[in-house]
Amino acid sequence: MKPVLAESWSPNADGSVWTFKLRKGVKFHNGEDFKADDVVATFDRLADPNGASNALSVFKGLLSKGGTQKVDDHTVAFHLDAPNGSFPYSVSIDNYNAVILPASYKGDYEKTFEGTGPFRLESYTPKVGATFVRNEDYWGEKALPDRLEFKFYGDVQPRILALQAGEVDVLDAVPLDVSQVVLNSPDITVLRVASTAHRQLHMRCDTGPFTDKRVRQALALSIDRSKLVDGLCRGMAATGNDSPFAPAFPATDKTAPQRVQDIAKAKQLMEAAGLASGFDITLTTLRYSDIPGYAQLFQNFAKEIGARIALNIEDQDKYYGKAVFGQSDWLDSPLGITDYAHRSVPNVFLKSPLVSDGPWNAAHFKDPAYDGMVTSYLKALDIGAQRAAASDIQKLLLDETPVIFSYFPDLLVPVRKNVSGLPPIAAGLLLDRVSLG
Repeated sequence: MKPVLAESWSPNADGSVWTFKLRKGVKFHNGEDFKADDVVATFDRLADPNGASNALSVFKGLLSKGGTQKVDDHTVAFHLDAPNGSFPYSVSIDNYNAVILPASYKGDYEKTFEGTGPFRLESYTPKVGATFVRNEDYWGEKALPDRLEFKFYGDVQPRILALQAGEVDVLDAVPLDVSQVVLNSPDITVLRVASTAHRQLHMRCDTGPFTDKRVRQALALSIDRSKLVDGLCRGMAATGNDSPFAPAFPATDKTAPQRVQDIAKAKQLMEAAGLASGFDITLTTLRYSDIPGYAQLFQNFAKEIGARIALNIEDQDKYYGKAVFGQSDWLDSPLGITDYAHRSVPNVFLKSPLVSDGPWNAAHFKDPAYDGMVTSYLKALDIGAQRAAASDIQKLLLDETPVIFSYFPDLLVPVRKNVSGLPPIAAGLLLDRVSLG
């Protein structure tokens, strides 16, 4: 974590209040001074349950409207709904929604892209592109590029062609299924960054064969993860172990036994569950990146233990629907695969898709013991306590297996070979130190 708008931060004894010291001498692009009032107004808006911000997926149960309080012009105290040892990540670049806006903000963000950063908006045309110019009043080191141009594309293939033709210099990222195209190009370098992004294969624990955890375990044991990592992902991924704790997370217990393919044991579990002759079910997922390929491979793996899986691959809009229970194929299907983007800490992964009342709990998994373990993890203030709690969570999820986490693909950022200065971080592109050689 690098100090930017906040110079320092510290918790109270139990992590229920975090105090941030704000940087002085910072101005918004409109010339207003950056102060505590702006921070309070921003997070009250983002944490408002009546608002429409996606930030609520982070702040629900963590920070409520009114919990952000001004101490003085350059000090803010966040009074949390529950102790949290990793709270600073929730107000960092890791939470892409958490852009600090002036307290005077009245809406229509796309008209100004108001902020405090090293670039300010020059022009913006929806679905076409945007240009930004260097902010000469930036508080820190001035950006190296004097101007940035963003071009928007409706599909990945035109983006690849534009990069190959030299019409653009950087792509934000490319999916695994098209990575080989750019990897083989002599004029392009692909930056690989270890990521915590993943695909969750959920099994509804409240219906059909998946009410029996032995069936869920059997499906997890049918998977050859090495084929997924080395074949589907071309070696550009880390192996998953059926919990959100990716190898990239410092708190992950790397001594947990790795689940590997074991067809004999999987068949024994199916027989013990009364399903020696197998079962029929439909897997519903979305047409995105490597997911259709993953679904087909999983279909073949599961066939070896008698699970006859039909595939229903949908457009993203249909799959996610309204993203609420009863109105979403994602959240309502008995078996599905969903894409999850990178986070720097596992908090959202542990809560939203897995706690009993999680808004993204597609597995309909309800386990009070798990909920308590997550609470213990979230409030842990030091890495030792976090690792101890993580170890308990990993053991429980390996046993219960409501969700299969098979692999964590790398983030792949293609750039022209003359581009330098792009930091290798998975949380987003920082372009202020980029130059063309």
